[in-house]
Amino acid sequence: MGSSSGPGHSYDYSFKILLIGDSAVGKSSLLVSFISNHLGEDLAPTIGVDFKIKHLTVDDKKLKLTIWDTAGQERFRTLTSSYYRGCQGIILVYDVTKRETFTNLADVWVKEVELYATNHNCVKVLVGNKVDKEADRMVTREEGNAFANEYGCLFLECSAKTRANVERCFEELALKILEVPKLVEEGSVPVKRNILKLQQEQQHAHPGGGCCSS
Repeated sequence: MGSSSGPGHSYDYSFKILLIGDSAVGKSSLLVSFISNHLGEDLAPTIGVDFKIKHLTVDDKKLKLTIWDTAGQERFRTLTSSYYRGCQGIILVYDVTKRETFTNLADVWVKEVELYATNHNCVKVLVGNKVDKEADRMVTREEGNAFANEYGCLFLECSAKTRANVERCFEELALKILEVPKLVEEGSVPVKRNILKLQQEQQHAHPGGGCCSS
């Protein structure tokens, strides 16, 4: 598996990924760590929504991931339903040192997913972040595992600060998406649509196959 980013990449599939969870659990830090290969730490809170694009190769498929990073604070959550629309993957993030961020996944975030996600096949990954603060841990790995089993999520613990497991989190999500035929079909639609559009434009440019008309 490898990854690359930057403009001008061709790709086989395009997938929309959503990062959700309480404020300050490290969603933006995970994204920065994944996108730029730098340590993502001490970032200002996301206001509203932000997104970044990452080109990734998994299982010999070239993927374009558009990763939406959402604000955790309630007051910024006015566009909630549009965040969720058409996403193929959702990453639910909590902070292993703050129990409330874990319990809020079941109390708040899972309910939102059920309410707003238009795609019931979308793949979910549960991510326990900040494992570099092992001494302050408040949520055990076993609890994370049990939650993931109950809600049908993949489960990983990682650290945006040390980059431990960060790439693996996105790669495993992408691999799982590629196992779902409906999601793969959705991810390839824009490519097919562009080809059809091009063909239609060519037909309009040369109706009847002739090069000239008087």
